Amino acid sequence: MSRKNKDWLEAFLEYMDNTEPSYLYKLWCGINVIAAALQRKCWVPWGTITFYPNLYIVLIGPPGRTRKGTAMGPAMELLETLDIPISAEATTREALIRSLADAKTVTVDNDTGKSTTHSSLTIFSPELTVFLGYQNQQLMGDLCDWYDCRNRWTYHTKTQGSDDIRGVWVNLIGATTPELIRTTLPMDAIGGGLTSRIIFVNETKKAKSVPAPFLSQEQLDIKKDLIYDLEQIHMLKGSFKITTDFLAHWCEWYEEQDQNPPIKDPFFDGYVSRRANHVMKLSMILSAARRNSMIIEDSDLTDAINILERTEIRMPETFQGVGHSPQSATLTSIMTTIGNTKKISRTDLLKSHYRDVRDEKEFDSMLQMLEGTNWIKRTVIDGKPYIIYTGKVK
Repeated sequence: MSRKNKDWLEAFLEYMDNTEPSYLYKLWCGINVIAAALQRKCWVPWGTITFYPNLYIVLIGPPGRTRKGTAMGPAMELLETLDIPISAEATTREALIRSLADAKTVTVDNDTGKSTTHSSLTIFSPELTVFLGYQNQQLMGDLCDWYDCRNRWTYHTKTQGSDDIRGVWVNLIGATTPELIRTTLPMDAIGGGLTSRIIFVNETKKAKSVPAPFLSQEQLDIKKDLIYDLEQIHMLKGSFKITTDFLAHWCEWYEEQDQNPPIKDPFFDGYVSRRANHVMKLSMILSAARRNSMIIEDSDLTDAINILERTEIRMPETFQGVGHSPQSATLTSIMTTIGNTKKISRTDLLKSHYRDVRDEKEFDSMLQMLEGTNWIKRTVIDGKPYIIYTGKVK
C-alpha cells in the first residue's frame, strides 16, 4: 500500500503550522507518535544488541510561555486513533505495572512466521512531575529497567504473587518546568540512571503568536492523511535493515562523537554514553516515517544526527543551578508535604518546616514559586491561609 505523505513528520509539522509551540516541541511530539505506533514489534539487530524504537522525551519550559500542552494535544489525538495501550496521566506504580502487563500482544513476523509476545505501553504525561511523584526512586528504577526493553521483567507483590511480563517496551513523552524537574529528581539520579535515558527538549518561549489557531481545510485533509499513514506505520513489524551507506556513515560518526562528546556538562555524562542509542532509535523512526520498506538509509541517519544536535544545544539548561541552592532540599521537602496532604494550613506547613527555613520571607518565597507554576494555589478558609495542592503545571 502506498502512503499519502512522502514524510509523515513533515506532514505533521505542516498540520501543526498554525500553532504556537516551537519547531522542536512539535517535531519530538511527532517522533513520539511514530515510536508509539511501531512498538516492540519492530527492531534493529546489531550484533549482540537489539535496538527498539522506544524513547523517553521530556519537554521542558517555563509555565504557560512555551505551549507544551498545545504541542502534545494533537499528537495524543492521532495516537488515540490507533488501538494501542496508552497509560493514564497519573497513576500508582502498581496500576502502571498492571497496565504494562495488560498490554500483552502476540505478533507474527512476516519474514520468519515466528510469533513473539510483547507488552508495549506508551506513557503520555502532560504533567510529568505528577506522574513521577517526588523523589520516587522505585518508579524511576522501574522506568530504567523498562527503557532497556528486557525480555522478561518480574514484579513481586506481598499478597498477590507476581507479574511476569514478557517483551517489555515502554515509550514516554512528558512535559514539566525546569524548576519542577530539578526538585522532582533526587540528586543522585541526575547524570545517570533515568536522566541518561531521557531526551530533554528545552525551550523558553513559544515560537510565534497565533491569536486565531483555526485549521484550514487543507490542514484538515492533512490530518486525514496522517491517520491513514499512521495506520500503515502501525502495521510494520519485524527487523529493520540498513544500507551499506548507512553503515559506513554510522562507523565514521560513532568514532568521531566518541572522541568529541557534544556536551561537556558532567550532569550529562550518562546521556552522552547513550547518545548513539538515541541516534539509532531515531534513525529507525525516521525510516518508518518515510517508507514501508523497513530499510534505514543514510539520509535517515544524517537527519537523526541533525535533529539530536539541534536539540542538544539547549539540553544542558535542564539542570542549571542543581546542587548550588541550599534551599533545594527544603523546597523538595515542602513539596512532598503538600503533595501528601493535598490541603494544609500555612501555619501547619510552616511548623513542620520551621527548622529548614531562615525566616518567613524565605518560606513565602518558596510558596510563591510553587504558586507561580500552578502547582499549588493559596486560599483562605475560615479566616486562615491554606495551601491546596493542584499538581497542574501550565
